[in-house]
Amino acid sequence: MTEPHTFKHEAMKTIFTFRILCEDIQLAQDVAHASIALLDEIENTLSRYIEGNDIWLINHMQANETRLLSEHCYECLRLALEAYVQTAGLFDITLGQQIEHQKNALEGPPPALSGQLMVDPDKPAVHCVEAGREIDLGGIGKGYALDQVKDLMQEWGIESALLSAGSSTQLAFGPTGWNIELQGDHSALNFELKNQALSASGTGIQGSHIVSPREVTTDYQYKRIWCLEANATFADAWSTAIMLMDKKELHSLSTNGALIFVEKNQKITKL
Repeated sequence: MTEPHTFKHEAMKTIFTFRILCEDIQLAQDVAHASIALLDEIENTLSRYIEGNDIWLINHMQANETRLLSEHCYECLRLALEAYVQTAGLFDITLGQQIEHQKNALEGPPPALSGQLMVDPDKPAVHCVEAGREIDLGGIGKGYALDQVKDLMQEWGIESALLSAGSSTQLAFGPTGWNIELQGDHSALNFELKNQALSASGTGIQGSHIVSPREVTTDYQYKRIWCLEANATFADAWSTAIMLMDKKELHSLSTNGALIFVEKNQKITKL
């Protein structure tokens, strides 16, 4: 395989890496620069911590307010809602207050769930039915960004690339297969990633940071999991939801064709 042109950029609290297969180095550089600009645009739109952007404004809406959204924000919210339905409510982006409480190990019980937001099905807008919900796109934003970068690169004529958002999510497209290593605490597993996305979730780096919308104590079945999907957006979302599933749900998912790898008994195996 021809050596890829590699570009890196820090965004969304991680390092994005683009490995582009292209004989024209100038084209590779130009598309990388365009992709980096797109990444920054998406981060500035989707981060809940940037005052005045779409998500920040949504999180400060009052009851009966309606707010028009940018294209990226609306599309990401629409896909997040689709993931919510697919995962039977386990993937929920409206747990921002609860996520902050758990990630920061704050004292006392987490904030009670309250409020309701509604994404308009016909136009780029969100309605606040009742104030109280806060959006956090940390479980889907990186995957969404990779899918958008892939679309941009293909528009520029790039046929093959491997795109990654740190060790969280990777996306390969084109006729070339890429050797990927799943790295656990005690073992590793190599396989070829081709025209698919791979996303990882676990407790090794950020601890017990994934919040369940269920009114039960989170009991992770595995310390680390990896999920393969057709696109990075849903690989990202599903890897988050799978961490919250019990053994019966995981078994049902794996026997119905889902490609899931887990670290179990000091080995990485397909579930």
